[in-house]
Amino acid sequence: MMLLYRIYQLCIALPILLVCTMLTAIVTIIGSWIGNAHFWGYYPGKIWSIIICRVLFIPVVVCGHENVDKKTSYVFVANHQGAFDIFLIYGFLGRNFKWMMKKSLRKIFLVGKACESARHIFVDKSGPKKIQETYAKAREILKEGTSLVVFPEGARSFTGHMGVFKKGAFQLADELQLPVVPVTINGSFDILPRTKGFGFVRRSKLTLTIHHPILPKGKGPENIKETMEEAYQAVMAGLPPERQGFIKNEDQ
Repeated sequence: MMLLYRIYQLCIALPILLVCTMLTAIVTIIGSWIGNAHFWGYYPGKIWSIIICRVLFIPVVVCGHENVDKKTSYVFVANHQGAFDIFLIYGFLGRNFKWMMKKSLRKIFLVGKACESARHIFVDKSGPKKIQETYAKAREILKEGTSLVVFPEGARSFTGHMGVFKKGAFQLADELQLPVVPVTINGSFDILPRTKGFGFVRRSKLTLTIHHPILPKGKGPENIKETMEEAYQAVMAGLPPERQGFIKNEDQ
């Protein structure tokens, strides 16, 4: 069965996914240029992500949609197991949002331009001024009533376990007094681990668990630290026992 699945990926799924990716990028760029990047920056990507999971026969389970209010802006923070985290969140979180992503992703053909057109936020760490500009753009978008999705580990896991959280997303939430929603992703590492690059995928169930929001309890460094720790423990608790516990990743 594994051999047949790989043949299917190479001969059928890959051409479909490449075409879908290019069409999604082009529609996003043109739609955002015409107007309403809030709409065109989300729905084409959502449909693209669902198609990818369906074409590859990846089963998806989502828990916790009832924990968030559709009219409230949130900062969603999720663990980063693998490349399929993107499709899981984009396709199944059920919220219009902007990504906070690495600046290097801007260089990906068509996809980078689409993300820029959609007003997703590229994190530029080349200097203090650039970092401040990144956060200023994030503050502007959040004030418009849009939610933000961040991988606070900063990079995909090498082991499937969680790394340390960086505090940038929590500082934004603290400054604007927005709720932080921990999100646990499970199964993505089994489908396509970082150590295998972008080779054949393994069919495995993807699970997205949306936890209860962590409401602001105050403002300042202590609140940031407390919220970050509470979010970390919530995300960790949603993982199966074999993925729990801290293991330092190679890039941390």
